[in-house]
Amino acid sequence: MSLRTRIAVIGVGNEFRRDDGVGWAVLDRLRERATERPLPPGTVLATCDGDPARLIGLWEGAGLAVVVDAAHAHPGTPGRVHRLELDAGQLAHPPTTSSHGLGLGEAVELAGVLGVLPDHLVVYAVEGADSALGTGLSPAVAAAVEPLVRAVESEAARHRDPATGGRA
Repeated sequence: MSLRTRIAVIGVGNEFRRDDGVGWAVLDRLRERATERPLPPGTVLATCDGDPARLIGLWEGAGLAVVVDAAHAHPGTPGRVHRLELDAGQLAHPPTTSSHGLGLGEAVELAGVLGVLPDHLVVYAVEGADSALGTGLSPAVAAAVEPLVRAVESEAARHRDPATGGRA
C-alpha cells in the first residue's frame, strides 16, 4: 500500500465577481509567500471555477485537499469563515451554500460515489457581501484573506509533519 502525499490547495470562484474571488485571492497570496514560506514538497496550487468535474480532477489522488470558496448564508456575516472537513466519512452540510449553482457539495458526493475523494478534505467557506460583476473584495472578505493563508499553510504543515499529528 502506497502513501498518498500530494497536497492540493484549490481556490474556487470567479475573480470577476467581487467576493466570489476570495479563493483566487488566497491562492495568489500563497504564491507570493511561497518564496519566503515554501509549502511542503508535492503541494499543488490551483484555481477552479467550481465545476464538479474540474474539482474532482484537481483533488484526485491527493492525501490532503484544501478548498477555499465563497459562500452565501442567510442571514450572513461577510468575512466569517466556516471550516469543514471530511476524513473518510461524510462532510457535514454547512449552514451556507456555495456561491455557484453546482459545485463543491455535488463534487464531494460524486467523488464519493466514484471513490476518488482525497484522503482528507478541508473546506474553508467564506461568507461574502458582494458578488456583483467587478474585481476586488469587499473590506470584510479582504480582511479574511491573510488569516486564511496562514490557516492553509498550517493545514499543509500539519499534514506533512507527523510530530504535530500530521497525516504524512
